[in-house]
Amino acid sequence: MKKEIVCFGGGSAMSKTTLIGLKKYPVKLFAVSSMLDSGGSSAQFRVDFKTLPAGDIRRHLIALSDAPSWKKELFALRIGREIFDGGHKGHSFGNIFVSGLEHIFQDFEKAMEISHEFLEVKDHKAFPATTEQSHIYAILENGEVIFGEDEIDIPQRHDPELKIKKLFLTKKVKAYSPVVDVISKADLIVIGPGDLYSSLLPCFLPDRIAEALQKTKAKKVFVCNTMTKHGETNNFSVLDFSNKIEEYMDCCLDFVIYNKEISSKERIDKHKENALGILESVRIDKELDDKKFIGSNILIKDGPIFHDPDVLAKLIMSL
Repeated sequence: MKKEIVCFGGGSAMSKTTLIGLKKYPVKLFAVSSMLDSGGSSAQFRVDFKTLPAGDIRRHLIALSDAPSWKKELFALRIGREIFDGGHKGHSFGNIFVSGLEHIFQDFEKAMEISHEFLEVKDHKAFPATTEQSHIYAILENGEVIFGEDEIDIPQRHDPELKIKKLFLTKKVKAYSPVVDVISKADLIVIGPGDLYSSLLPCFLPDRIAEALQKTKAKKVFVCNTMTKHGETNNFSVLDFSNKIEEYMDCCLDFVIYNKEISSKERIDKHKENALGILESVRIDKELDDKKFIGSNILIKDGPIFHDPDVLAKLIMSL
């Protein structure tokens, strides 16, 4: 019987690293995204058609797909000339496909069933953390309240030097019940990597998810980011990241995987040219408990400062 692993995250980081790597092992993956995007193509569909934002779950579907490459490329293809905040141009075909199906059937679960079938996702599942509409707020250290995942992700209207103190939703929402079920049965929980306040922590805000994480017997593993991000994790250390994850899960992590290889200034500068808002390498705290904090060289050999999916997956599976 295949081991079951629940993976929490969003954006492109988790799908291109954790999911791609773990998929090569005889496991069943459940990828959970927050469903709180409020910028770009997803936001326009939310406004025009009252559908859930499909951006993150689209990326998960592509990563978990066993379909021919043309289907994956089609799902990722961007169409149109409209420029959104953050530099994204047009709509991805996958967003149109998922949101269009939800609009036609008035049923997000039906849209996901067809999307899984089209992309030939056989052994795995991409799940929403919730199927209820909601948005996210952040309270800054000066008491200012900012609205929306897109403003947290790419600060436009607030000072990004101010620390985020707390996240909360516009209203209380229920967790998607299959997510609670798979957490309770999981052999392993993997969180990240991904933007802390706009991708990872929001996954834990729907009602019952944190409670399910507290009760599960599965080991909980956090894959720490390699770089800090302006407006979210300025000057963060490995411990800063893991403490925040534990705060919002309201329980302890069993393991924290972090990159101990410090990249050259030249590589960091090159990476920052193509990665909006990226600052510096995550600081490594002194005297971390090596039974919980597992440091390793887990970067791809050259180019952007990303986790190597195969090295990361091997390390996760060893736990």
